[in-house]
Amino acid sequence: MLPTGHTSGEAVQLVFMRTDELDFDLPPDLIAQAPPLDRSDSRLLRFARSAGTITHHRFADLPDLLRPGDLLVFNDAKVVPARFALRKSTGGRVEATFLAEPQVGRWRVLLKDAGRLPVGTTLEFESDPTRSAQILESHGGGEYLLAISPPGTASAILELLGRMPLPPYIRREKLRDARDPLDRQRYQTVYARAPGAVAAPTAGLHFTPQLLQRLDDAGIERVMLTLHVGAGTFRPITADTLQAHKMYAESYCLDQIAATQLNRTKSQRRRIIAVGTTSARVLESQPPDAPFVPTTGQTDIFIFPPYRWKHVDGLITNFHLPRSTLIALVAAMTGLSEQRRIYAEAIAQRYRFFSYGDAMLIE
Repeated sequence: MLPTGHTSGEAVQLVFMRTDELDFDLPPDLIAQAPPLDRSDSRLLRFARSAGTITHHRFADLPDLLRPGDLLVFNDAKVVPARFALRKSTGGRVEATFLAEPQVGRWRVLLKDAGRLPVGTTLEFESDPTRSAQILESHGGGEYLLAISPPGTASAILELLGRMPLPPYIRREKLRDARDPLDRQRYQTVYARAPGAVAAPTAGLHFTPQLLQRLDDAGIERVMLTLHVGAGTFRPITADTLQAHKMYAESYCLDQIAATQLNRTKSQRRRIIAVGTTSARVLESQPPDAPFVPTTGQTDIFIFPPYRWKHVDGLITNFHLPRSTLIALVAAMTGLSEQRRIYAEAIAQRYRFFSYGDAMLIE
């Protein structure tokens, strides 16, 4: 069996990497609970792979660290306020996370603390008892298909009744938190335009309109693609080896504008820098020896060591959880020993970790 992320046409050495090789000890106070006052005030660790050097910067320094002609690839997915609460007829509370809307009035959701709810059970929306959700199907693992009544688009209903689906390590009250208006603004990139994600492409949270303009002025190009980040992005790898982990498929779109710009960049031997692991996964899901073409599809690519990168020359990303698919991707770009050294240095320098935390540039 080939590691996910490698194609059958590649000659790869099968190395069964243990999941515990992605462990590290993180002081709890380094887990960022809120964003900085200004997005680009976050810190930026720069790792130069050719020299193996680590240097420390502010994220606002990025235009001075990249090269004119570099192409930044952003994920413009927009996070929906996907977290909401339902009530059983007994009064028990059920936490819900919206996943997808196969058709208007039909929602795929994850339910927490639901117990055994048979098909046909009706639940009320906690914030609006006039609205209900009936269980149509149980898909296992806490995932259900619901019929929403009265029907309406998920985006409209969640905008009124939902809250931002922050990861569990960002502590908020279970009921609507007073910080939700801030989270609605800051757990969203300034360039988000394609609703459907239930987690933010967090590497992009550091960019401001002013910083984007400075990148333009420095001759650094940018292009957008879309990958709707799913709830599985924060799930730890529970298998003993990375090869045994199954990724959840996520929908993406790479349009003609992006394909043209990517092809031009490659033909001119300029660098492609992925802003975030989501952008990297879309790019690496494309064929290795063919031009980019407009593509809409799904990817379940899992990138971990050893991996031969096909398209991505550099990466901007946050600091990720132990045993996550995200830190595995970072290790695939830096090498496992260097990833450990980088994270040890970040902890020693008291960088802020995870979604609202600081960032790193790997080039």
